[in-house]
Amino acid sequence: MPHLTVDLSVVVPFYNEEGNIRALYREMKKTLDAVRRDYEFVLVDDGSQDQTGAILDEIARADRRTRVVHLAPNQGEAAALSAGFREARGRIIVTLDGDGQNDPQDIPALLAKLEQGYAVVTGRRRERRENYWARVLPSRLANGLIARVTGVPVHDCGCGLKVYRSEVISGVYLPHGMHRFLPAILPVAAGAVAEIDVADRARQSGQSHYGLRRVFSVIRDLLPVRWIRRGQSRAERSVIRALSLATLAFVLISGSMLSTRTPVKLAASFIAGIGAFYFVIALKRVREFTRSQLRSRQEQE
Repeated sequence: MPHLTVDLSVVVPFYNEEGNIRALYREMKKTLDAVRRDYEFVLVDDGSQDQTGAILDEIARADRRTRVVHLAPNQGEAAALSAGFREARGRIIVTLDGDGQNDPQDIPALLAKLEQGYAVVTGRRRERRENYWARVLPSRLANGLIARVTGVPVHDCGCGLKVYRSEVISGVYLPHGMHRFLPAILPVAAGAVAEIDVADRARQSGQSHYGLRRVFSVIRDLLPVRWIRRGQSRAERSVIRALSLATLAFVLISGSMLSTRTPVKLAASFIAGIGAFYFVIALKRVREFTRSQLRSRQEQE
Protein backbone atom coordinates (compact mmCIF):
# COMPACT_ATOMS: atom_id res chain seq x y z
CA MET A 1 0.00 0.00 0.00
CA PRO A 2 1.47 3.39 -0.98
CA HIS A 3 2.45 5.76 1.81
CA LEU A 4 -0.28 8.36 2.32
CA THR A 5 1.39 11.64 1.42
CA VAL A 6 -1.42 13.86 0.09
CA ASP A 7 -4.94 14.77 1.16
CA LEU A 8 -6.70 13.84 -2.08
CA SER A 9 -6.05 11.37 -4.88
CA VAL A 10 -8.24 11.78 -7.96
CA VAL A 11 -8.41 8.49 -9.88
CA VAL A 12 -9.78 8.68 -13.42
CA PRO A 13 -9.93 5.73 -15.87
CA PHE A 14 -9.82 6.52 -19.59
CA TYR A 15 -10.55 4.37 -22.63
CA ASN A 16 -10.43 6.02 -26.05
CA GLU A 17 -11.25 9.47 -24.65
CA GLU A 18 -8.75 11.62 -26.58
CA GLY A 19 -11.40 14.25 -27.29
CA ASN A 20 -12.38 14.71 -23.65
CA ILE A 21 -9.14 14.56 -21.68
CA ARG A 22 -7.76 18.09 -21.86
CA ALA A 23 -11.04 19.84 -21.01
CA LEU A 24 -11.71 17.47 -18.12
CA TYR A 25 -8.18 17.92 -16.76
CA ARG A 26 -8.51 21.72 -16.82
CA GLU A 27 -11.84 21.53 -14.98
CA MET A 28 -10.49 19.16 -12.33
CA LYS A 29 -7.41 21.28 -11.75
CA LYS A 30 -9.42 24.49 -11.43
CA THR A 31 -11.81 22.91 -8.93
CA LEU A 32 -9.13 21.29 -6.79
CA ASP A 33 -6.93 24.39 -6.75
CA ALA A 34 -9.91 26.25 -5.28
CA VAL A 35 -10.39 23.57 -2.59
CA ARG A 36 -6.90 24.44 -1.30
CA ARG A 37 -5.96 20.90 -0.32
CA ASP A 38 -2.90 18.95 -1.37
CA TYR A 39 -3.89 16.62 -4.20
CA GLU A 40 -2.66 14.37 -6.97
CA PHE A 41 -4.12 12.99 -10.19
CA VAL A 42 -3.81 9.26 -10.95
CA LEU A 43 -4.89 8.92 -14.58
CA VAL A 44 -5.28 5.41 -15.98
CA ASP A 45 -5.09 4.63 -19.69
CA ASP A 46 -6.98 1.36 -20.10
CA GLY A 47 -5.33 0.12 -23.28
CA SER A 48 -6.75 2.89 -25.47
CA GLN A 49 -6.39 2.61 -29.24
CA ASP A 50 -6.37 6.34 -29.90
CA GLN A 51 -4.11 9.12 -28.56
CA THR A 52 -5.40 8.90 -24.98
CA GLY A 53 -2.13 7.53 -23.57
CA ALA A 54 0.01 10.13 -25.33
CA ILE A 55 -2.19 13.00 -24.13
CA LEU A 56 -2.10 11.74 -20.54
CA ASP A 57 1.70 11.49 -20.68
CA GLU A 58 1.86 15.04 -22.02
CA ILE A 59 -0.22 16.27 -19.07
CA ALA A 60 1.97 14.38 -16.60
CA ARG A 61 5.14 15.95 -18.00
CA ALA A 62 3.68 19.41 -17.45
CA ASP A 63 2.13 18.76 -14.02
CA ARG A 64 4.21 17.12 -11.29
CA ARG A 65 1.03 16.21 -9.39
CA THR A 66 -0.10 13.93 -12.20
CA ARG A 67 0.88 10.29 -12.58
CA VAL A 68 -0.19 8.02 -15.41
CA VAL A 69 -0.80 4.28 -15.29
CA HIS A 70 -0.83 2.42 -18.61
CA LEU A 71 -2.66 -0.89 -18.98
CA ALA A 72 -2.34 -3.09 -22.05
CA PRO A 73 -4.39 -4.49 -23.58
CA ASN A 74 -7.76 -3.04 -22.58
CA GLN A 75 -8.77 -4.71 -19.30
CA GLY A 76 -12.04 -3.02 -18.38
CA GLU A 77 -13.08 -0.36 -15.91
CA ALA A 78 -12.74 -2.61 -12.85
CA ALA A 79 -9.08 -3.29 -13.62
CA ALA A 80 -8.42 0.37 -14.44
CA LEU A 81 -9.91 1.55 -11.15
CA SER A 82 -8.02 -1.15 -9.24
CA ALA A 83 -4.76 0.01 -10.80
CA GLY A 84 -5.53 3.58 -9.79
CA PHE A 85 -6.44 2.59 -6.23
CA ARG A 86 -3.14 0.76 -5.84
CA GLU A 87 -1.19 3.83 -6.94
CA ALA A 88 -3.19 6.41 -4.99
CA ARG A 89 -1.41 8.09 -2.06
CA GLY A 90 -4.27 10.22 -0.78
CA ARG A 91 -6.08 9.99 2.54
CA ILE A 92 -9.25 10.50 0.53
CA ILE A 93 -9.75 9.02 -2.91
CA VAL A 94 -11.98 10.66 -5.51
CA THR A 95 -13.13 8.87 -8.67
CA LEU A 96 -14.89 10.17 -11.73
CA ASP A 97 -15.39 8.99 -15.29
CA GLY A 98 -13.03 10.02 -18.06
CA ASP A 99 -15.78 10.92 -20.53
CA GLY A 100 -16.46 14.34 -19.01
CA GLN A 101 -20.05 13.59 -18.03
CA ASN A 102 -19.28 14.00 -14.31
CA ASP A 103 -18.84 17.64 -13.30
CA PRO A 104 -15.68 18.20 -11.21
CA GLN A 105 -17.41 21.17 -9.57
CA ASP A 106 -19.46 18.63 -7.58
CA ILE A 107 -16.35 17.27 -5.84
CA PRO A 108 -16.32 19.84 -2.97
CA ALA A 109 -19.91 18.92 -2.04
CA LEU A 110 -19.02 15.23 -1.84
CA LEU A 111 -15.96 16.03 0.28
CA ALA A 112 -18.08 18.11 2.65
CA LYS A 113 -20.52 15.23 3.03
CA LEU A 114 -17.66 12.81 3.71
CA GLU A 115 -16.47 15.06 6.54
CA GLN A 116 -19.76 14.40 8.32
CA GLY A 117 -18.38 10.97 9.24
CA TYR A 118 -19.21 8.79 6.26
CA ALA A 119 -16.81 6.24 4.77
CA VAL A 120 -18.11 6.63 1.21
CA VAL A 121 -20.12 9.31 -0.56
CA THR A 122 -21.45 8.63 -4.03
CA GLY A 123 -23.10 10.90 -6.56
CA ARG A 124 -26.65 10.46 -7.79
CA ARG A 125 -27.04 11.88 -11.27
CA ARG A 126 -30.02 14.15 -11.72
CA GLU A 127 -31.59 15.01 -15.09
CA ARG A 128 -29.76 12.29 -17.00
CA ARG A 129 -28.50 13.48 -20.39
CA GLU A 130 -28.09 10.12 -22.12
CA ASN A 131 -30.44 8.20 -24.38
CA TYR A 132 -33.26 6.84 -22.21
CA TRP A 133 -33.49 3.37 -23.73
CA ALA A 134 -29.77 2.76 -24.21
CA ARG A 135 -28.45 4.24 -20.95
CA VAL A 136 -31.01 5.55 -18.47
CA LEU A 137 -33.42 2.60 -18.38
CA PRO A 138 -30.67 -0.08 -18.10
CA SER A 139 -29.04 1.98 -15.35
CA ARG A 140 -32.26 2.30 -13.35
CA LEU A 141 -33.01 -1.41 -13.67
CA ALA A 142 -29.50 -2.35 -12.60
CA ASN A 143 -29.43 0.06 -9.66
CA GLY A 144 -32.83 -1.06 -8.44
CA LEU A 145 -31.67 -4.67 -8.39
CA ILE A 146 -28.40 -3.82 -6.63
CA ALA A 147 -30.07 -1.76 -3.89
CA ARG A 148 -32.76 -4.38 -3.28
CA VAL A 149 -30.38 -7.33 -3.10
CA THR A 150 -27.48 -5.73 -1.17
CA GLY A 151 -29.42 -3.49 1.19
CA VAL A 152 -27.05 -0.58 0.50
CA PRO A 153 -29.18 2.58 0.01
CA VAL A 154 -27.54 3.80 -3.20
CA HIS A 155 -29.70 4.69 -6.19
CA ASP A 156 -26.91 5.23 -8.73
CA CYS A 157 -23.99 2.81 -8.40
CA GLY A 158 -23.19 3.59 -12.02
CA CYS A 159 -22.24 7.18 -11.23
CA GLY A 160 -18.46 7.37 -11.47
CA LEU A 161 -18.23 10.38 -9.14
CA LYS A 162 -17.51 9.01 -5.66
CA VAL A 163 -15.26 9.78 -2.70
CA TYR A 164 -13.82 7.19 -0.33
CA ARG A 165 -11.73 7.20 2.80
CA SER A 166 -8.49 5.50 1.82
CA GLU A 167 -8.82 2.75 4.42
CA VAL A 168 -11.88 1.29 2.68
CA ILE A 169 -10.65 1.42 -0.92
CA SER A 170 -6.84 1.67 -1.16
CA GLY A 171 -5.30 -1.40 -2.72
CA VAL A 172 -8.66 -3.01 -3.51
CA TYR A 173 -8.67 -5.41 -6.46
CA LEU A 174 -11.95 -5.50 -8.37
CA PRO A 175 -12.65 -8.60 -10.49
CA HIS A 176 -13.95 -7.85 -13.98
CA GLY A 177 -17.29 -6.06 -13.85
CA MET A 178 -17.38 -5.64 -10.07
CA HIS A 179 -16.93 -1.85 -10.26
CA ARG A 180 -20.68 -1.78 -10.92
CA PHE A 181 -21.24 -2.78 -7.30
CA LEU A 182 -19.20 -0.06 -5.63
CA PRO A 183 -19.72 0.73 -2.82
CA ALA A 184 -21.93 -2.32 -2.07
CA ILE A 185 -19.02 -4.79 -2.08
CA LEU A 186 -16.82 -2.77 0.27
CA PRO A 187 -16.46 -3.77 3.94
CA VAL A 188 -18.51 -0.85 5.22
CA ALA A 189 -21.92 -0.73 6.90
CA ALA A 190 -24.84 0.52 4.83
CA GLY A 191 -25.17 3.47 7.22
CA ALA A 192 -21.61 4.58 6.42
CA VAL A 193 -22.56 5.28 2.80
CA ALA A 194 -24.15 8.58 1.76
CA GLU A 195 -25.49 9.82 -1.56
CA ILE A 196 -25.96 13.35 -2.88
CA ASP A 197 -27.30 14.77 -6.13
CA VAL A 198 -24.73 15.66 -8.78
CA ALA A 199 -24.90 17.00 -12.31
CA ASP A 200 -24.94 14.78 -15.37
CA ARG A 201 -23.54 16.32 -18.54
CA ALA A 202 -23.82 15.32 -22.16
CA ARG A 203 -20.83 13.54 -23.66
CA GLN A 204 -18.91 15.98 -25.88
CA SER A 205 -16.76 13.48 -27.77
CA GLY A 206 -16.46 9.75 -28.37
CA GLN A 207 -18.96 6.96 -27.84
CA SER A 208 -20.58 5.43 -24.77
CA HIS A 209 -19.30 2.01 -23.72
CA TYR A 210 -22.51 0.96 -21.96
CA GLY A 211 -25.89 -0.50 -22.89
CA LEU A 212 -28.55 -3.07 -22.06
CA ARG A 213 -25.97 -5.81 -21.58
CA ARG A 214 -25.02 -4.09 -18.31
CA VAL A 215 -28.33 -5.24 -16.81
CA PHE A 216 -27.56 -8.87 -17.65
CA SER A 217 -24.09 -8.54 -16.14
CA VAL A 218 -25.63 -7.16 -12.96
CA ILE A 219 -28.13 -10.03 -12.80
CA ARG A 220 -25.28 -12.51 -13.20
CA ASP A 221 -23.41 -11.04 -10.24
CA LEU A 222 -26.28 -10.22 -7.88
CA LEU A 223 -26.12 -13.37 -5.77
CA PRO A 224 -22.30 -13.38 -5.58
CA VAL A 225 -22.39 -9.77 -4.35
CA ARG A 226 -25.08 -10.55 -1.78
CA TRP A 227 -23.01 -13.46 -0.49
CA ILE A 228 -19.83 -11.37 -0.49
CA ARG A 229 -21.52 -8.81 1.77
CA ARG A 230 -22.42 -11.62 4.17
CA GLY A 231 -18.77 -12.62 4.47
CA GLN A 232 -16.48 -14.44 2.09
CA SER A 233 -16.32 -17.83 3.87
CA ARG A 234 -20.08 -17.85 4.41
CA ALA A 235 -20.49 -16.82 0.79
CA GLU A 236 -18.67 -19.85 -0.56
CA ARG A 237 -20.60 -22.20 1.72
CA SER A 238 -23.90 -20.68 0.61
CA VAL A 239 -23.02 -21.03 -3.06
CA ILE A 240 -21.87 -24.62 -2.63
CA ARG A 241 -25.10 -25.55 -0.83
CA ALA A 242 -27.22 -23.90 -3.49
CA LEU A 243 -25.20 -25.55 -6.26
CA SER A 244 -25.55 -28.95 -4.61
CA LEU A 245 -29.33 -28.56 -4.33
CA ALA A 246 -29.68 -27.41 -7.93
CA THR A 247 -27.52 -30.27 -9.17
CA LEU A 248 -29.45 -32.80 -7.08
CA ALA A 249 -32.74 -31.49 -8.45
CA PHE A 250 -31.40 -31.72 -11.98
CA VAL A 251 -30.25 -35.33 -11.46
CA LEU A 252 -33.51 -36.44 -9.83
CA ILE A 253 -35.72 -34.82 -12.43
CA SER A 254 -33.59 -36.11 -15.30
CA GLY A 255 -33.65 -39.60 -13.80
CA SER A 256 -37.41 -39.62 -13.48
CA MET A 257 -37.69 -38.55 -17.10
CA LEU A 258 -36.14 -41.80 -18.23
CA SER A 259 -39.41 -43.54 -17.43
CA THR A 260 -41.94 -40.80 -18.18
CA ARG A 261 -41.43 -37.59 -20.07
CA THR A 262 -43.93 -34.79 -19.62
CA PRO A 263 -43.76 -31.09 -20.51
CA VAL A 264 -43.67 -30.22 -16.81
CA LYS A 265 -40.71 -32.51 -16.15
CA LEU A 266 -38.89 -31.22 -19.21
CA ALA A 267 -39.39 -27.63 -18.04
CA ALA A 268 -38.34 -28.48 -14.48
CA SER A 269 -35.21 -30.25 -15.72
CA PHE A 270 -34.32 -27.28 -17.90
CA ILE A 271 -34.79 -24.81 -15.02
CA ALA A 272 -32.76 -26.98 -12.63
CA GLY A 273 -29.97 -27.24 -15.20
CA ILE A 274 -29.91 -23.48 -15.70
CA GLY A 275 -29.89 -23.03 -11.93
CA ALA A 276 -26.92 -25.36 -11.52
CA PHE A 277 -25.05 -23.52 -14.28
CA TYR A 278 -25.81 -20.14 -12.67
CA PHE A 279 -24.54 -21.26 -9.28
CA VAL A 280 -21.33 -22.56 -10.86
CA ILE A 281 -20.77 -19.05 -12.26
CA ALA A 282 -21.69 -17.52 -8.89
CA LEU A 283 -19.15 -19.69 -7.08
CA LYS A 284 -16.49 -18.72 -9.61
CA ARG A 285 -17.21 -15.01 -9.09
CA VAL A 286 -17.11 -15.30 -5.29
CA ARG A 287 -13.78 -17.11 -5.46
CA GLU A 288 -12.40 -14.49 -7.86
CA PHE A 289 -13.30 -11.78 -5.38
CA THR A 290 -11.88 -13.75 -2.44
CA ARG A 291 -8.58 -14.34 -4.24
CA SER A 292 -8.36 -10.70 -5.34
CA GLN A 293 -8.76 -9.43 -1.78
CA LEU A 294 -6.21 -11.95 -0.49
CA ARG A 295 -3.78 -10.67 -3.10
CA SER A 296 -4.47 -7.11 -1.99
CA ARG A 297 -3.81 -7.92 1.67
CA GLN A 298 -0.56 -9.71 0.80
CA GLU A 299 0.70 -6.67 -1.12
CA GLN A 300 -0.11 -4.37 1.79
CA GLU A 301 1.79 -6.48 4.34
